Order: sequence, then C-alpha cells, then structure tokens
Amino acid sequence: MNLILRWILFALAIMLTAWIVPGISVTNFLSAMLVVVIIALINIFVKPLIMFITLPINFLTLGIFTFVINALLLMLAGYLAPGFAVNGFWSALFGSLILSLLGIVINMIGKEKA
Repeated sequence: MNLILRWILFALAIMLTAWIVPGISVTNFLSAMLVVVIIALINIFVKPLIMFITLPINFLTLGIFTFVINALLLMLAGYLAPGFAVNGFWSALFGSLILSLLGIVINMIGKEKA
C-alpha cells in the first residue's frame, strides 16, 4: 500500500478514535496527520527503549503491561502534538486499544492489495 495512503488512513483512524473516546480530541485533519507522524516517531525511538526497561514487568504480566505502555505513549503524543489532546489515563488506554484494532484492519487491507 502506498505510504501516503496509509498515512491518510491512520489519520482517519485517529479522528475516528477521537470521535469514539470521550477524553480524546483532535481539532482537524491536519492535526491528525501530524499525530500520525509523532506516534510513528515515538514508536520508532521511544517505545523499544521503554519495552526493554519494562521487560521484567511485561514478563510477569504475560505482556498485558504493554497496554499500559501504549496508553502512556499515546498520552505523550497528546502532549507533543498541537491540536491533539488526551485527557486522562483511561481515555488513553481505550484510545490506544481502538487505534491498535484499527491499525490491524488497515494493515490487513494493505496486505490484500499487495
């Protein structure tokens, strides 16, 4: 799938998540596209380090702690991105779950067309 098309689909997924989850807000589509870039950069640079540091906790919880890490990283994206706000941990947790599910769907669509 084309990179630009994936970027647009993930921005739409962020807007849908903001529409579904009460504590998440995005001002416009341009902000959602910026959030996609910020989340991608966080997932590339910050997430592997945090996953390594929290490896013992992840091992003890059989990977469930990864949901907490994803929620905290979504809150970090809300702090960094203008026009995108995440109010509270529970909103971030539900938002990260919805974004993960939508990401699976987007990746499945991309594999079918390849």
